[in-house]
Amino acid sequence: MKKDEHQFCFRIRSSVEEQKWLGKPGVQLRVTELHVEAPEEVTEGETADLTCNTTCSLTDPTFIWYKDGRPLTTKTIKKNQLHLQTVSSEDAGSYSCAVRGDQHLRSTAHSLRVRHSPKNVSVYISPSGEIVEGSSVTLSCSSDGYPPVKIYTWFKGSASIGEGKNYSFPNIRSEDSGEYTCQSRNDHGERRSTAVQLNVAYPPKNASASISSSDDLGEGNSINLTCSSDGNPPVKNYTWFKEGGTSPVGSGHSYHPLQSGSYYCEAQNEHGSLRSAPVPVVLRGYSTILYVAVGVGLCGITAFLAVVSWRRMWTLVPVPLMTMHPVIMTTRILQTYSVSPVAKSDLNPNENVLLCYKIHC
Repeated sequence: MKKDEHQFCFRIRSSVEEQKWLGKPGVQLRVTELHVEAPEEVTEGETADLTCNTTCSLTDPTFIWYKDGRPLTTKTIKKNQLHLQTVSSEDAGSYSCAVRGDQHLRSTAHSLRVRHSPKNVSVYISPSGEIVEGSSVTLSCSSDGYPPVKIYTWFKGSASIGEGKNYSFPNIRSEDSGEYTCQSRNDHGERRSTAVQLNVAYPPKNASASISSSDDLGEGNSINLTCSSDGNPPVKNYTWFKEGGTSPVGSGHSYHPLQSGSYYCEAQNEHGSLRSAPVPVVLRGYSTILYVAVGVGLCGITAFLAVVSWRRMWTLVPVPLMTMHPVIMTTRILQTYSVSPVAKSDLNPNENVLLCYKIHC
């Protein structure tokens, strides 16, 4: 190699101290080899020429170029020169040359560095896998650039949130969910990474029970309770309790209470559960459908009372009691019911039914 060029001498030494000789002027070693002449650095987009020189006397030689040890076949080679028309970052590397037929005698390698803006900017999340609220999470930014990137800026959405190669969440919260990017910058430009999504899982929050009524009559008979909460993954299991009790009274997003009292719901997902504050429920009455036959039940009692009242005034006309009809009765709790005397006009001669509308609630 060229660096081995020196003047070499020999020395003779014997066992006798005074008997030693040094041969001078010695021998001059000269090395003839190939070497690459090229700039050490070039900016992306410029042109560059690499020249393979030698002190040997060669007759019409054919030069072969190598990049990182592999022959180049796609570049422009003119005699002993390698021409890079528009340099890109991919052209950075180690170049050497040789003469065809003596490929084993390659030149020493020459390193070509290409100045360029950051490329291949990407963000990595550590640890990988599911992210649970309260855990520690770190975002790391990597990129290629020359000179090396030293300025990293982090964004959540479009808002800048910090700088540095890494961005950490020592105790991540549900509010930290969102899209994050990092921007790398050096002397030749800047580039931003594609966005990564942080999806923070957490147990139910803000559980609440609400009450609504669909009773058009205002009787308070159709009360509906609805439970709502926030969680990730979304809450799918709702359980209802009546205050003062230990066992559930219902399940599902909605519940229809049958008794007055205070009710609360419990929302649960795979990361925990949360109970809402209780809501009071007051039921003022309820409706039921009764199937009665005339002369049976309440209408029977009405008819009996009517007969007693008529004994002094009317001759009771027998009425066939055959038809059965459903009668909707509203029973009011702790209220008094009165029955007015039934007049003869209350009998419908065209129907085989004794009318019971003389009951006053």
